[in-house]
Amino acid sequence: MTHCHTLIAALRQQGYRMTPQREMIVEALAHSGRHMTAEEVLEVVRQRTRAVNIATVYRTLDLLVEKGLATRTDLGEGRVVYATVRHGPHIHLVCRHCGRVQEADAALLAPLTAALQEQYRFCCDTGHIALYGLCETCASET
Repeated sequence: MTHCHTLIAALRQQGYRMTPQREMIVEALAHSGRHMTAEEVLEVVRQRTRAVNIATVYRTLDLLVEKGLATRTDLGEGRVVYATVRHGPHIHLVCRHCGRVQEADAALLAPLTAALQEQYRFCCDTGHIALYGLCETCASET
């Protein structure tokens, strides 16, 4: 079973109706293999049909996130991206000056999550987050 069919089956199993539009949205995200904005998902789906709008895309993406099948990451300045959980855990390093986004290994946060658990009994979800700062180029210019 392909990744998108696994996601569709998971939603059906949980009792959600899978309309053709909803299926196309799931397929667009699952087949992309990358992070996508809701607008990018809409653009891909609109290549197949006009019978979908941005509200439907957002509702479907929110459902995937709510059910743990996708992640939502705010990259700042209104840039919100989505990816299926298959994309795997990682950190987005977002430059506050130029907007460049670089990926880093989520394992770097293991000591922090362990300390938060030990000191505060707080289970932190660090599988897919954004950290803000300055990239190497912008930092050297200041």
